Amino acid sequence: MLKLLTIIGARPQIIKSGAISRAIQNKYSHLVNEVIVHTGQHYDPQMSAVFFEELGLPEPDYNLQVGSGKHGVQTAKMIVGIEEVIDVEKPDYLLIYGDTNSTLAGALAAAKLHVPIVHIEAGLRSFNKQMPEEINRILSDHVSTYLFPPTETGYENLLNEGFHPDTLPPYTADNPGIFRVGDVMYDNSLYFSNVAAERSTILEREQLEPGAYVLATLHRNTNTDDAARLNAIFSALQSLATTYAAKLVMPLHPRTRKQMAALLEPALYQAISSTPAIILLPPVSFLDMIRLEQHASLIITDSGGVQKEAYFFKKNCLILRAETEWVEIVAAGAARLCDANTERILEGFLAYSQTREGTFPLLYGHGQAAQSIIDILTRAV
Repeated sequence: MLKLLTIIGARPQIIKSGAISRAIQNKYSHLVNEVIVHTGQHYDPQMSAVFFEELGLPEPDYNLQVGSGKHGVQTAKMIVGIEEVIDVEKPDYLLIYGDTNSTLAGALAAAKLHVPIVHIEAGLRSFNKQMPEEINRILSDHVSTYLFPPTETGYENLLNEGFHPDTLPPYTADNPGIFRVGDVMYDNSLYFSNVAAERSTILEREQLEPGAYVLATLHRNTNTDDAARLNAIFSALQSLATTYAAKLVMPLHPRTRKQMAALLEPALYQAISSTPAIILLPPVSFLDMIRLEQHASLIITDSGGVQKEAYFFKKNCLILRAETEWVEIVAAGAARLCDANTERILEGFLAYSQTREGTFPLLYGHGQAAQSIIDILTRAV
């Protein structure tokens, strides 16, 4: 029996892990024992038993309850906790997702103890090392044994950094294997879109007509904590609602709501708060968010995950960043990099308003990435 130690720490990772856990439960339960460690990197009251039950996810076997803190302190606490779990569980593989501090902590703890690392979402690069996530991605990739880039671009990034495409087993950190199997979040979007259609009532609650609203999200501290950027973004949103008569739906991250009050120009803050066409919501559940994405006419975001989900649901997207790790959706013409630039946001809105359908080539696999990953790992043991 293969023992897989899965590290999660943030809400997106919890959701991503669902695809792997479902694949194990549905087809590989006789071959794989998955032990889940939640670092507690992000504390969220919604990350309770109700959340795991709602999404059909197995609850973590361990919760390190690290909480927030400076990068060094937080990551160090995680490494200590993960090392202790590794000593107890003695896994065959340690599996990490994405690019958070939990990802890096899992990679460092496992590498020091010579546990082979499986990195899902390997090879992603923004080429901006000012982003903590970029450091986490690079370091995690370079100590991993199995790397699963979700796109051709991610695969090419790894080759450009010296990884070899034709390595043969046995795979090690010095002889890693790279496998293009697709994106587990595409698996999840296909699965949870059906669940959301059955369970989410957010359109009815907010009296939203499908296809008649723009969905906007904003949470990165580079946007929320910079007064000039925050004002530029909300100036664009206000213009969309007033000048172009767009209805905007905006679930607000708690930090965003706080910084709006603190940093927006008073007149702009008052306008945003009182414009009927701008619907400011508290944070929504994952299923509600999926349903909002499915039925939006356009999506505006600084979230990497929401960029991809927009693409999965064939929605054009305006990206409130100067760069993105999902460069292929921009290359396909399905998204535009607008940064925190009022004019570019408005130009993007007008351009996509005149385009009935974008181009959405199949970039992220066929919705079977998780099964392919477990297939590869079980063949190796």
